[in-house]
Amino acid sequence: MASLALPAAAADPARPVTPAPTPAADEPTHEVGFRKWLITLTVITCAIMELIDTSIVNVATRDIAGNLGATTDEAAWVITAYAVSNIVVIALTGFLSNKFGRKHYFTFSVALFTFASFMCGSAHSIGALVLWRFVQGLGGGALLATAQTVLVETFPPDEINKANGIFGAGIVMGPALGPVLGGYLIDNFHWGWIFYVNVPIGLLATFLSWRFIKDIKRPVGRVDYVGIGLLAVGIGGLQVVLEEGQRKDWFDSAFIVTTSIFAALGIVLFVVRMLRQAEPVVNLRVLGNRNVAIGAVLRFAFGVCLFASVFLYPLFVQSFLGWTATRTGLLILPSSLLTGMTMGGMSAAMRKGLNPKILIIVGFGFVMAYEILTYQLATPQSGEWDLFWPQLFRGVGFGFIFVPISFLILAGLKGKDIGQVAGLGNMMQLLGGAVGLAAINTFVTRRTSVHRLDLLPNISLANPAAIARFDGLTASFLRNGHSLGEAQRMAVGTLEGIVSKQAAIISYAEGFMLLAFVCMAAVPFVLLARFRKGGPAVDLSAAH
Repeated sequence: MASLALPAAAADPARPVTPAPTPAADEPTHEVGFRKWLITLTVITCAIMELIDTSIVNVATRDIAGNLGATTDEAAWVITAYAVSNIVVIALTGFLSNKFGRKHYFTFSVALFTFASFMCGSAHSIGALVLWRFVQGLGGGALLATAQTVLVETFPPDEINKANGIFGAGIVMGPALGPVLGGYLIDNFHWGWIFYVNVPIGLLATFLSWRFIKDIKRPVGRVDYVGIGLLAVGIGGLQVVLEEGQRKDWFDSAFIVTTSIFAALGIVLFVVRMLRQAEPVVNLRVLGNRNVAIGAVLRFAFGVCLFASVFLYPLFVQSFLGWTATRTGLLILPSSLLTGMTMGGMSAAMRKGLNPKILIIVGFGFVMAYEILTYQLATPQSGEWDLFWPQLFRGVGFGFIFVPISFLILAGLKGKDIGQVAGLGNMMQLLGGAVGLAAINTFVTRRTSVHRLDLLPNISLANPAAIARFDGLTASFLRNGHSLGEAQRMAVGTLEGIVSKQAAIISYAEGFMLLAFVCMAAVPFVLLARFRKGGPAVDLSAAH
């Protein structure tokens, strides 16, 4: 098997880098003034738009199923199709960008995403919608990883942390805004508007991308179609298992078992092939760099905490506290804005030489505090102010994590490796999100069943308090004009509903605590990373 040895300049991210030679024609020259910020606004808007679409459909599957005459399971493939194509393309963005040129690839991807969004909103059958969501994911995959690469090469080296901070604010806000925006559009408009909302933004972004993003094209080897196929089978199959596993009762389903086998074989063969290729479509050799490998693990943990908390929190407050999507969004928004402001502070702190490892540990500590506080406050009596302050902890924590991880993972890398590592990092984050969502959904569902069985004895005839509550409910229903038999059946149903709700609330609280353990488990990996004060952030020299 091929060695994981790196080129000398990339092997040690802390090693001082000699002055770069004069850039080659295909290397970036940093932007200044208004043009720099216009490019920033364009790529960040595209990244946010892509991430919103990873979660905006989650709140609309029932409406889509009802309007298109599909089952809920069929409508769920609208989410799965996007996730599968999205995560496969993200892994390939570095190769595709070098092959076709940064400007052409990014602009084409924005245009494809926009067109597919319009076709999704106009779909008249569930099959057509799933097809166009798959196409939308193909376009959207480039918007995330390529956006970060464009930013890194647009800003000068001393402003790299600022670029990563801006990008990080976008990737945190996107998943949080998706369910809220989707809920508002579903409540007030036709379900198609969750896709139509992308069209005007996408058209403007397509024009700005073509007009202002510089075209950077680097030489690549022949296209490894076998490698791309193995990636699609491996990572795509894994994503299908994670998206569909809970709905199909995991390994009790022949479909999940078969898909898991193909996914495992695909991933193993893909890794072997990439390590043996001289010019791989995904350069896994960069994982031989300690910081890149550790950064990939930390991005995975970050994805678990980000996507799982975004999944748990709105579901908890809307299902059990009766909050609307708008009310939920208003409480989440300050936290997301605080993340953006905190990331700006991280850039300034790291320019002054503050150790990024300390910042990451503090960040995971803040997120862990949020999970623990929410665990304690997850009760039917919780109000806005009870949950507002933990949300701020979450915002500060995520703000502390992303920029320092990006600094560690990109430190010392050369031009074409930046795109490869950015793609791998974003793929690991989305994969972490998929694993987190699947794990937390399964955990909550199964713990709810356990707690319901534990609580049912509390409403038995042997419990005097339960009998008193039953008699009170029966009397209340009798006063409302129901017969004795109807009143008793309604009283039993009410008591069972109270038990089911309480069991679910306990399970959601335990879900938040599980995420706290993920944060705790990530900290030891941070300690293994290398950092030398005053080391370079990114080397954009022309050596290939």
